[in-house]
Amino acid sequence: MTELGIGIAAMLVLFAIFFPIFIIHVIGMWKVFKKAGYEGWECIVPIYNGLIFLKIIGKPWWWIFLFCIPYVNVVFLIWGYNMLSKSFGKDEGFTVGLFLLSFIFVPILGFCKAQYQGPYGDPILFRAYKDRNNPQFDFERNELV
Repeated sequence: MTELGIGIAAMLVLFAIFFPIFIIHVIGMWKVFKKAGYEGWECIVPIYNGLIFLKIIGKPWWWIFLFCIPYVNVVFLIWGYNMLSKSFGKDEGFTVGLFLLSFIFVPILGFCKAQYQGPYGDPILFRAYKDRNNPQFDFERNELV
């Protein structure tokens, strides 16, 4: 077998391993987005999915730039995963799972019975979302009236 044939075989094996993991992760994120009140397809659009992720966790849009800075992005990803797990009522142990084994923990978050409790990163929105009968809060504009 030639070197090209070995390279192609190795790439096919890697594709066969990682493609199903990728699909499972996308399905899990689809369900997480649906639970948070967004459309599932929004998780597959690059950059836009990051903006929706920031809305789910209650952080401003400009955080998307922080995800582009090397080393800083790891810190903010862990922080974002922590707010995501808190938004669904999970603890720090779940955050560690989301960071280290996201292809397992994202589908768990999507398919488990955990309900979205509001954007944890914004305390006012988080409290208002938990108290949905609050007449002072406009959910269309995400602000107090």
